Amino acid sequence: MKRSEMSIVAIVDYGMGNIDSIVRAIEECGGSVLVSNNPVDFETATHIILPGVGSFSAAMESLSKLKLIKVLKEQVTKYKIPFLGVCLGMQLLATKGYEGGDHDGLDLIKGEVVLLKPQDLQQRIPHVGWNEVMFVKQSPLFNNIETGKDFYFVHSYHYKCKNEQDILAYTPYCGKFVSVIGRENIFGTQFHPEKSQRVGFELLKNFLQM
Repeated sequence: MKRSEMSIVAIVDYGMGNIDSIVRAIEECGGSVLVSNNPVDFETATHIILPGVGSFSAAMESLSKLKLIKVLKEQVTKYKIPFLGVCLGMQLLATKGYEGGDHDGLDLIKGEVVLLKPQDLQQRIPHVGWNEVMFVKQSPLFNNIETGKDFYFVHSYHYKCKNEQDILAYTPYCGKFVSVIGRENIFGTQFHPEKSQRVGFELLKNFLQM
């Protein structure tokens, strides 16, 4: 389907978490937002964001019931639409998730989602609050952002990439975990950029410029 010349940021509304904050953040960053769970709407989007808070299995079940899996994978892989998964949305990019059993993910960036394991008594699960994000590769997502800046996290599970080249950043908690992934037009952040103040908004602006 022919796409509009105007930038349209489609946010996937599949019932997993409050998306108001990311809608406001994208609008403040200059994006035109379309919140939808209608597969047809994603065929004309110029950017797609998959947010989410909750369990891996429930999220995949919801995407399946809404018949969104096929259209999202097609837009990302065939048409190369810039795609950003946030928090649970990043985890859904994986091949498998092990929260409450063994569940298939979108399989857009090879990997598995497993429970964080504390390294000492000071480390609590879920991991909630501000923590550093240490870049390991250059990415347009990081333009005008210095490595080591703090972003806001809320999660109990983390992404284990199959291919090291898909890892863009780590965070030093529970040893260390992957906090940003990327392959071609597909990106994921374990943190919430929309809740990470100025530095988070800078990252969202970088995504909108892709």
